[in-house]
Amino acid sequence: MRDYAPLWETMQRKGITTYTLISTYKFSKGTIYRLKHNQNVNIQTLEDLCEILECSIQDVVKVILHPKSN
Repeated sequence: MRDYAPLWETMQRKGITTYTLISTYKFSKGTIYRLKHNQNVNIQTLEDLCEILECSIQDVVKVILHPKSN
């Protein structure tokens, strides 16, 4: 499972809003929706966010692993 909570914290610290991502960086509203709802986005989107925010991937997404059931 993925959690984009670090993204919203990083954006707040850097003063970047979702409006800025849409208007300046041409992110689609669908991409913003997927991020807000912890859905899949492609790796290029994550790379773009890291470049825009000048941060590492850990500042954008947290991966939560579920233990395997026997």
